[in-house]
Amino acid sequence: MSDREESFPRTLWIRLIIYIAVGHVLAAFIWLLFEVGAKQ
Repeated sequence: MSDREESFPRTLWIRLIIYIAVGHVLAAFIWLLFEVGAKQ
């Protein structure tokens, strides 16, 4: 039971880091689209 309690927060942190990374990549892509559109 203790192994399960220790592994749950680890998977939660990994999932949180992945969501934050994907969110930043998506935001950078949208910002890049606006920058390219503003130059044309």
